[in-house]
Amino acid sequence: MERICLFPGTFDPITKGHVDIIQRALSLFDKLVIGIGTNSSKQPMFTVEQRCEWIREIFKDDERIVATGYTGLTIDYCKQIGAQYILRGIRYVSDFEYEKAIADMNRMLSPDIETLFLTCSPEYSTISSTLVRDVIRNNGNVSLFIPPEVKY
Repeated sequence: MERICLFPGTFDPITKGHVDIIQRALSLFDKLVIGIGTNSSKQPMFTVEQRCEWIREIFKDDERIVATGYTGLTIDYCKQIGAQYILRGIRYVSDFEYEKAIADMNRMLSPDIETLFLTCSPEYSTISSTLVRDVIRNNGNVSLFIPPEVKY
């Protein structure tokens, strides 16, 4: 059976921390779907199409990675694409507390889908898309935080 994993998030924009998690997760799965979900509590800076295009460009040489947008419950999207796993990146304890609550809810909704957490590499732990957007809004240099393929 093909091991399919969904890595959901807003990726607004994708950061070097996201790329680190994706690259390290590749050895665990046959297919990794990077799912750009619509979060009703967040107002994105970039379109879903633009974010998908960046991801496709970054990982153009690896057919195991697919970038797509989705709406609705993450657990329902997992079922739609046949994903048995959900991947979440963790930077700090506060991330874990938030992500564990979501994982517990997903587990109750669909016990056959496992959530896996990967901690990000230390050099990326301070990078967040929220902070990157703030730097962009203020015309700062974000080249240390995002892949070179992310052009805006």
